[in-house]
Amino acid sequence: MSFFHANQREALNQSLAELTGQINVSFEFFPPRTAEMEQTLWQSITRLSSLQPKFVSVTYGANSGERDRTHSIIKDINNRTGLEAAPHLTCIDASEAELRDIATDYWQSGIRHIVALRGDLPASGGKPEMYAADLVALLKSVADFDISVAAYPEVHPEAKSAQADLINLKRKIDAGANRAITQFFFDVESYLRFRDRCVAANIEVEIVPGILPVSNFKQLQRFASMTNVRVPHWMNNMFDGLDDDAETRKMVGANIAMDMVKILSREGVKDFHFYTLNRAEMSYAICHTLGVRPVRVAE
Repeated sequence: MSFFHANQREALNQSLAELTGQINVSFEFFPPRTAEMEQTLWQSITRLSSLQPKFVSVTYGANSGERDRTHSIIKDINNRTGLEAAPHLTCIDASEAELRDIATDYWQSGIRHIVALRGDLPASGGKPEMYAADLVALLKSVADFDISVAAYPEVHPEAKSAQADLINLKRKIDAGANRAITQFFFDVESYLRFRDRCVAANIEVEIVPGILPVSNFKQLQRFASMTNVRVPHWMNNMFDGLDDDAETRKMVGANIAMDMVKILSREGVKDFHFYTLNRAEMSYAICHTLGVRPVRVAE
């Protein structure tokens, strides 16, 4: 089952064949909470590192323990793999002095790329003292970091309007951000329309699409409801009846992501950021179809 006609698929496959070697990929991970999860994480990092990603990022939790794990994992990735490791950094529940100390420590540890985010508001609510644009400016005042920020093709849940959300993205770029990575999406047209609006707003950095390979559709629906992401009706149809069939769900999810990537490649997109959920299999398979091949080490 697919949402493309045969002639469209043939055209996409031909375009894909012409793109071999011209695609950049990056991967996102999250800090593990158990020894077993840590083993899975490192297995995934090891496998995906062979694809020579442009960078790998690690998310940053709301509590100090998870934040400490992010710092540790980032430094381990940098030291053990040689990959460009990009920690997420948020400005919620942190003073400017604390953020400067963290940024200085990263720079001195050889970390040159940071994903700068406002972060989730605490349950108590209230207006934050800093926003992502302020964090970008702070990081640039510490050192010449390569900075990625977030973008929302289907509009941030807290934004007053799509235009207000776009203005906020421009503030982050004007403060010194080097690229924007989007929230995951499944409506390719929403990304393409958003990219056009960015161009019209004189946002000239790369808008990197965030790709989420879906293996657990019910979990995805929860994620989507919290993040203002539309799940198209055809996805409900494709996953219907697969609640107890994990392997088929993976194949369906990989097929959806592959088709999205093929269309975006045809539209000139060269960079893709994969939300791996700390699993390598689906992202690796999708990258393989893109012509991204592992580096073979001569014996």
